[in-house]
Amino acid sequence: MIALIVNPHAGGGRAAKSLPQVQARLRTLGVEHHTELTRDLPHAQQLARSAAVAGEPAVVLSGDGLVGAVAHVLRGHPNAVMGVLPGGRGNDFARVAGIPLDVEEACEVIANGEPRAVDVGDVDGRTFIGIASLGFDSEANRIANEAPPQLGALVYAYGALRALAAWKHASYEVVVDGEARAFSGWSVACANSKAYGGGMFMAPDADLHDGKLDVVISEATTKAKFLRVLPAIFKGKHVEEPTVHVLRGAEVRISADRPFTVYADGDPIGELPCTVRAVQDAVKVLLPA
Repeated sequence: MIALIVNPHAGGGRAAKSLPQVQARLRTLGVEHHTELTRDLPHAQQLARSAAVAGEPAVVLSGDGLVGAVAHVLRGHPNAVMGVLPGGRGNDFARVAGIPLDVEEACEVIANGEPRAVDVGDVDGRTFIGIASLGFDSEANRIANEAPPQLGALVYAYGALRALAAWKHASYEVVVDGEARAFSGWSVACANSKAYGGGMFMAPDADLHDGKLDVVISEATTKAKFLRVLPAIFKGKHVEEPTVHVLRGAEVRISADRPFTVYADGDPIGELPCTVRAVQDAVKVLLPA
């Protein structure tokens, strides 16, 4: 028996629309399940906690925000197992983990996958599964979250382009495993996983199993240069630019010369200054065998 935890509003209603397909496919695969519709993130976490106590895998049909929220409660239960069915706009965890983006194909992983421990990130006690970022990304995420749902995964590129008009570079200090670095520029991203924003490979070498964060810092350039480089992020080629640097460590302390909200998995997760940590093998996830 699994607990199928569904955010009916995820992906502009995508999760709710795909739910009958998921239920039918799970029945065909012989996977017994009960379906729980979430009211909000705390309710989803309560459902996941109850599943863990009952010894049931908590299978999330939603976007990365709910995946991270469920991972937060499951990391406290050593025998808990999470499953992920893509139901959001970005679905970047599924993309990176090798879970099919077709929801019916992803059900095969729920039926036949293997539970494997993956790392999570932590921002001052709050869990994320993908990438925590701030600076220019703070504005782009805020705009994306307010954008029309019919934009789908394009909402993140839309947010970036809208944020560009009013952006002014900030000064940051980043301390990675005790080694400090100061710079002026665009953003700081602490990556547990490779991608965010619906297929933007911000940290192409990040690994869900290495106990480290890839810290991507983007130094100052002109807005015209930013626009030229932006498409390269979809293939992870932006890290070849001389103004982009990738550091790696288990603990990152970040401050800036003005306030920024830290976003992770598409949702606000903290404020500067903050400490971001990698938590190795924090939660078991059903992954392709």
